[in-house]
Amino acid sequence: MSVRGLCLAILSFGDATGYEIRKESTEGRFSYFDDASFGSIYPALARLETDGMVTVREEPQAGKPSRKVYSITEAGRQEFISSLCEPQAPDTFKSPFLLIALNAAKLPPEVLRRALDRRKAQVEDELRLLSGCSEADSECSHAGSDWTRDYGIACMNFTLRYLEEHGNALIKIAEDAAEPVQTAAE
Repeated sequence: MSVRGLCLAILSFGDATGYEIRKESTEGRFSYFDDASFGSIYPALARLETDGMVTVREEPQAGKPSRKVYSITEAGRQEFISSLCEPQAPDTFKSPFLLIALNAAKLPPEVLRRALDRRKAQVEDELRLLSGCSEADSECSHAGSDWTRDYGIACMNFTLRYLEEHGNALIKIAEDAAEPVQTAAE
């Protein structure tokens, strides 16, 4: 998904400022879909406005400059829905933890123990975050949000179970590599 598409996705759920779009894309419910920086969001919003996909209004703030609030237009909704009908790109997954696991034989066992503990804690935090979003929450008040949240919970539960059941095998790789190799002559 492009930054343009991400902006339209967020705006399809309601009006937002560029700052709010960035926050939703990094910390909010849209953080699971794609990355967007301030440096890419504001040019995308300007282009969307030029193309008639969004409108912008300025809202005065006491003691601060006016804030720009963006709204999706009907043309923007149609473009967004059309983009969702295109074949999607493969999901991407990047994991610093898996880079550590890949190099387990080169690392001391205690480094792997710490990495496993950190990864489990991260997954547990993510589970708490996803589980804290209930059907009563305004952000999770429709079937698509519920399904997406439940999918994320299932993925995180599987990850946690796998780490708990197979973490010792990862540590053993490091332990085995650390033991001196004995030759047949010894």
